[in-house]
Amino acid sequence: MPSIFSRIVAGELPAYKVAEDEHHLAFLDITPLVEGHTLVMPKREVDYIFDLPANELAALHQFAQRVARGVKEAVPCRRVGVAVIGLEVPHAHIHLIPMNRVSDMNFANEKIKVREERMKELAAAISAKIAEASGGEILGAKPAAAAGSQAPQSAQAAGDTDAAVEQLRALTDGLYFVSESESALTPVSYNLPAGFQLSPDNVLPLLGHSPASTNVETQELTYFLRNHTADQGVLGNVELANRFKALQMFMKQEMEDTQVYRVGSGAQIEAYVLGKTSAGKLAGFKATLIET
Repeated sequence: MPSIFSRIVAGELPAYKVAEDEHHLAFLDITPLVEGHTLVMPKREVDYIFDLPANELAALHQFAQRVARGVKEAVPCRRVGVAVIGLEVPHAHIHLIPMNRVSDMNFANEKIKVREERMKELAAAISAKIAEASGGEILGAKPAAAAGSQAPQSAQAAGDTDAAVEQLRALTDGLYFVSESESALTPVSYNLPAGFQLSPDNVLPLLGHSPASTNVETQELTYFLRNHTADQGVLGNVELANRFKALQMFMKQEMEDTQVYRVGSGAQIEAYVLGKTSAGKLAGFKATLIET
C-alpha cells in the first residue's frame, strides 16, 4: 500500500504545500510542534532516509536547505531546527522546525492546534519566501489551492461524479471509529435543496429524523477525532492514525462548513461528520457510538 506521503504526491490527498520540484515536496505538518513545522520528502517512496543513494540524499538536503531559508524568513524564529525520526510514516522525510529554544524540538511536547486559515497563511507566506529566494525555481503552493493538492484527474473529469464523494469513499475504506465498540465509517452524501442553510435543525430531515423529536448536538471535527489522530491512534497503530489525519485534513480543507452532528440520546449515538462539497452536496461519513 502506498504511504500517506505517496498519496499526497499522487494528488489523492491534500496538503498545505510550500515547495515542490520534480523530485521533492515540502508541506506543513498538520500536527505541528510549532507554527511553520514543515516536512520535506523525496517523491520516490523509500522508507529509511539513509537507504537513499548518496546523490538523492544530497539533493534532498539541498532542497531542504532552500525550504528552511523560506521558513526562517516567513516564521519568526532564531533558527530552523532539523530532525529525522522515521518511525511514524514509512516514507523518508525531514522535519524543519522553527525554534527559539531547544525545547521547541522536543517531539514529546504536546502538538499544537493551528486553525485552517492560519495554516493556509503560513503555507502561502513560506512558499512566497522560497520562490523569492530561488527566483521562482521552486514551485510553491498555488494561489487557487494554497492549502492542498487536487483530486485525481480521473475523478475530476467524471461528468456527474462528485470528486469529493469519491475521495471520501477511498479515505474511509476500512476505518473504524472506536468508542466502547467499533463502528465502521460509512460514507454518505445528500443532495441539497436550493437555498439550503446549514444548521442542525435543517440537517436532521436530510438524515431521516424529525427536529421536533430528535436530539442533535454539534462538535468540532478535530475534537471528535482527537484520540484517533493522536500519534499512536487509539489502537497503537501509527498507520491508522495517519489515515485518520488524512481524512480529517481532507474534510477540513477540501469541504466547507465541516461539522460533527451527534444525533440521538442515551447510550447509542449516531455521529454524522458532514461538509459541503464543491458540487453542492452534503457529504461525509457516519458512525455509531456506544457511550455508557
